[in-house]
Amino acid sequence: MTNATSIEILVDADACPVKAEVYRVAERYRLKVFVVANSFINVPRDPFIERVMVSDGFDAADNWIAERARQGSIVITADIPLADRSLKAGAEVIGPTGRPFTNASIGMALATRALMEDLRAMGEMGGGPKPFSQKDRSAFLSALDLAVVKLRRAGFG
Repeated sequence: MTNATSIEILVDADACPVKAEVYRVAERYRLKVFVVANSFINVPRDPFIERVMVSDGFDAADNWIAERARQGSIVITADIPLADRSLKAGAEVIGPTGRPFTNASIGMALATRALMEDLRAMGEMGGGPKPFSQKDRSAFLSALDLAVVKLRRAGFG
């Protein structure tokens, strides 16, 4: 486990398309990464990268991450309720497309999620998110690098 002043990255890994990018940034800065999933996921053999397999219970990975999120943590997730919980714990939160979740934006994200859920339930909408692009990957790398630099300037190492 890392100490309270260390930067650590917590990855909601089951459907995360940017794990390789997380590993690259973490290697550059020598940051601890927890790759959290409820199924086996291959991770590089690196003492800074730790695979965490949780039970397949509802929200088990989210709960593991939310319980450990704190100031100095960077949470990588597309899950809006997990982003909200992580922000409340003081963590930086970034979606896989590079969109940072902030205290100012999370309310709208939660409302939009609820609206989309209702529309899907009524059969008004189908399909999923748009395909993940190279532009998304690049935006994610920039956002993650920015979050690390911000935390380092705030005294986290």
